Amino acid sequence: MYYPTGGYWPEHNYGYGRNNGAFYREITIVEAMNIALQQVPGQVVKIELDTEKGIRVYEVDIITAQGIKYEVSVDVNTGAIVEVEMD
Repeated sequence: MYYPTGGYWPEHNYGYGRNNGAFYREITIVEAMNIALQQVPGQVVKIELDTEKGIRVYEVDIITAQGIKYEVSVDVNTGAIVEVEMD
């Protein structure tokens, strides 16, 4: 695939992206899951890619041992926790 900024970029970037001509690494879905589980221990039931507050995030739904469902939003670019909310 050709990009207007010049040059070719593979269809599958394997966790790497491009921002204003500079390359950056994005976290994988597995990394996002592990980051979320460090914040809220339990069982992951769903993960999806979304945009929240203008930031691309993985939304990780986790059910705790007590049966409480949480949604943990993990920044795709940095791996930082953006938000934790009880569902």
